[in-house]
Amino acid sequence: MLNGHSRRRNGKWRFTAALSVAVLAGCGNGGELDALLVDYQRHLAESLDLEAPTPRTPDNIDAFPAPDERLLAIPETREGLLNVYALRDCRISRLVAQRNNQLGRVARASQRWLYELKLWHRLDACWRSEVPQELSEANRQRLATLVEMKTEQLPRVSWNALFDSSEWVGSFSRASSPLPRDEIEPKEGQLAALAYLRDVTLHQFDPDWQPDSSTLEGHLQTLQTRPYAAELLRTLLLAEQRLSEASALLEHALMEADPCRRLSSPLKALYEAREAEDLDAWLAQLETTARGWLEAVDGLLEAQVEGTTEVADYRRRWLSSQSPDAVFSAFSSARKRHDILRETMVSECR
Repeated sequence: MLNGHSRRRNGKWRFTAALSVAVLAGCGNGGELDALLVDYQRHLAESLDLEAPTPRTPDNIDAFPAPDERLLAIPETREGLLNVYALRDCRISRLVAQRNNQLGRVARASQRWLYELKLWHRLDACWRSEVPQELSEANRQRLATLVEMKTEQLPRVSWNALFDSSEWVGSFSRASSPLPRDEIEPKEGQLAALAYLRDVTLHQFDPDWQPDSSTLEGHLQTLQTRPYAAELLRTLLLAEQRLSEASALLEHALMEADPCRRLSSPLKALYEAREAEDLDAWLAQLETTARGWLEAVDGLLEAQVEGTTEVADYRRRWLSSQSPDAVFSAFSSARKRHDILRETMVSECR
């Protein structure tokens, strides 16, 4: 069995080895961040005269729902119903022609949504004008049916425009890593992109509002600059795992009749060290940033009228800042639990 001195010496050696691996791996894949958390664990174990835990690899995030699980079925409009000649006074002929040409049929989901949005605006304005009074009974009924159908379909098209976009889906890539230690905040413009997508969804039935194609595509491209959602979630998983492992050390010590006898140095000094204070500040920043991002995502999804059960389940597990089953709640709870345990230990061993 190792004595306290040997355990501390071997613990320091293992930390040095782990840090070397992290440096070789590079900070871009979360290695520097994990080294920070493992370093804290080992200093805590040394102070408690316990074996440092063997860091476990955190779980990955779940796969984003597949296309057949996240996209909504939208039936094609019958050709006879969309009779552009009969409804020529509604100014939809050119729109329909653009949608039916070769480029229109392979357009991106976001562009298909802009088409449907513009078509609905034209049909709605036509219905509220004098045109219906000048139509035959059959064509008036055709227009009424078309307006009703497109009004019902537009929220589904809006949903598909988001969940069929490679930029949005790529934000949840499992082939991602935790955030670098000094890059916790999202890239410039990514929060603004979420806000814009929420606004266009909320205003889709506003007849006086029309989104700009280049602005919409620009915001989607901003989300593609990095899979921030996935990186943030994996950072929360990593931090929750390392905090739980550190808490297990404190729980082990507190279970003893005289936990203070283990202390090789005052525990309070460990938490007042600059490295520990930096870690506390980083964890607080992570919690604040994660809550802000998840609330922005929640605002975007809450603006959607339609949706699928599979996305709702994913949202509850991974994208909620409130659900007790969500990864954010697990991280927040692990942080609070660790703070309570260490304050208890410090209080008992003054």
